[in-house]
Amino acid sequence: MQKFRPVVLLTAATLVAGVAQARTKLVALPERAAVTVRLDHPSATLVEEERLLTLQEGENRIDFSWRGVDLDPDSIRLTPRSAPGDVVLLSVSYPPGEAALVWRLTSRHAREERVRISYLLAGLDRLVTYRAVAAPDEQTLDLEGHLVLRNFSGEDFDRAAFTLGEGDAFTGRIAHEETRQFPVFSLFRSRVTKTFTWDAALLPWEPRRQDGTVDIPVHYVVENARAAGLGHARLWGGKIRVFQPDGRGGTVFLGEDRFETTPTGETLKIRLGDSREVAVTQRKTRDAAINHRPSVFKPVLVDTDEVIETEVESFKDGPVTVDLIQRIPGEWTLVEASLPPERRDANTLVFSVTVPARGKERLTFHYQRRNVRR
Repeated sequence: MQKFRPVVLLTAATLVAGVAQARTKLVALPERAAVTVRLDHPSATLVEEERLLTLQEGENRIDFSWRGVDLDPDSIRLTPRSAPGDVVLLSVSYPPGEAALVWRLTSRHAREERVRISYLLAGLDRLVTYRAVAAPDEQTLDLEGHLVLRNFSGEDFDRAAFTLGEGDAFTGRIAHEETRQFPVFSLFRSRVTKTFTWDAALLPWEPRRQDGTVDIPVHYVVENARAAGLGHARLWGGKIRVFQPDGRGGTVFLGEDRFETTPTGETLKIRLGDSREVAVTQRKTRDAAINHRPSVFKPVLVDTDEVIETEVESFKDGPVTVDLIQRIPGEWTLVEASLPPERRDANTLVFSVTVPARGKERLTFHYQRRNVRR
């Protein structure tokens, strides 16, 4: 059922006195020639539809009503497409007490004019979901995405082009109060890196002193880039479920996560859960006060010379990558490190350590903090 009612009212010399004052509605309604539904904004949906209107020479009125449709009346726009110089919009009026408006426009000649009508529509909810299947060696990931639309807008779309702003648009239909799923992309095979993430601020430094076993978060890291098999468009934020072949023709479920929108060139990190296949032990082997400064206040200000030593042990049969997140408060300078770190922000360093199968690796880094109260 089509909710919108655009109607052409003729106010040229063909109309008799009195009839021109009434909002007479024609029976034959111009159908939509094309509809594009833009879903690239997270909280609003832009609908752009094209219609072919039959205009008379001189002034014409177009009546547009939307009873039962949840749209923003201030956002409705009409734009001539075929001959914008010959067709001019004169005014827009809103009849009181009605979900309607009337456009007044003039045409130099009697013609069929293609116009675009656009508006912001509410009640069309969207959700992007992903399904990923990891290869047995966990070197690649087959990724497919779907868009789930829930239509509570009051409007039916019999045939529309839906777009997320990037990538190819897809054509489909969805009725009011209907939920439908559309494929965003069918299948991409991308390279993946499995990482273990140990955060010094969240996990114990000496796991052997804990009553239970310490689990370490596990992630799949995928780069949204063409070199890695993706990079065709941004990956819209949503839920992702990860599976792996079980060797008997089926799959096993590895875990699920939610992630934010990932532009091209950025990295997507999918958390699978926690693992006991890696153990991290860390100690501070030096914490010396240097550069004492006289002060009338207590405690006095000093600098500190600090050294951290970390041992990473793997119980897996193959090599693993462990990201060690180190957080250093205050103002500081890195003196040296046995591995080059990535500096995430003013207080965070990340060391990526590759550990051989059933082996151990050690990390040492030395830094000095300034203006420490002691």
